[in-house]
Amino acid sequence: MTGATDVIVVGGGVVGLTAAVRLLERGARVTVLTADDPADVVSSVAAAVWYPTRTDPDPRVLSWAAATYAEFTRQAATGVPGVSLHPTRNLLAAPAAAAPWWAPAAGGVVLAGAEVRFTAPLAEMGAYLPWLAGRVSAAGGRVERRRVRRLAELSGAAPVVVNATGLAARELCGDAAVHPARGRVVLVANPGIDVSVRAEGDPVTYVHPRARDVVLGGTYEPGEWDVRPDPAVSAAIVRRCVALVPELAGAPVLAERTGLRPVRTGGPRVERETAGGTRVVHAYGHGGAGMTLSWGCADTVADLALGA
Repeated sequence: MTGATDVIVVGGGVVGLTAAVRLLERGARVTVLTADDPADVVSSVAAAVWYPTRTDPDPRVLSWAAATYAEFTRQAATGVPGVSLHPTRNLLAAPAAAAPWWAPAAGGVVLAGAEVRFTAPLAEMGAYLPWLAGRVSAAGGRVERRRVRRLAELSGAAPVVVNATGLAARELCGDAAVHPARGRVVLVANPGIDVSVRAEGDPVTYVHPRARDVVLGGTYEPGEWDVRPDPAVSAAIVRRCVALVPELAGAPVLAERTGLRPVRTGGPRVERETAGGTRVVHAYGHGGAGMTLSWGCADTVADLALGA
């Protein structure tokens, strides 16, 4: 790839592909290396509803979330496949004295006692990830199937490497702060609802309607790697969600899915370093907020990759 590529992006999930798009928009020649098809990456399992879940009130995170909210709102207005906006109700455990820290990123947030209301973008990843890959190709980039086991493999292949490998960064970078948080969801047929509902608790219960189905969740299980289905857990998820949104009663179950969120203790790692003469930009550890931070993070990645 030497001479034909300015930046190699390792990782074909939502963080890697949005970074590739931003780099291409700035004139870089980009190759994306992905170990898996878009349908098999962790991003494909995500409910992918904008919400800075389990993120600290960091000004950098707030900036990424705001930029991403604006981009998805624009995409929904222009008919990007899989992107839509939904009225959302966040049900709190107790009345709050002030709006949540992330409210400036969304705009139009209303606090009503123990409920936060706002409009949330949603991206159906089955349609959205292929669209992103298509944008990369249409802009002159390449998407190649290749599993990278060490960043040193890419030494000399391009001046810049972007490491957007999610959970794989634990081994790829020797970063012990990276760990999985298993999430289980159930998909049911949509009986005609459009409002997203999220209720605090342990675990959090959420109902996210999409065009033809509804994502019911969920679980958040740090350190768990096993992705085999668990019918008892799925049944419990359905019961909690029906109690929250009674209209779901009797909705046919379409699928049960399990994914491993790429969590990093201390928050996402988005920074630049030089290794063996190659500029490496790390962009991983977004946990369950990959979609929520994706486009804002992509702007930072492009700055780090192409800036002085």
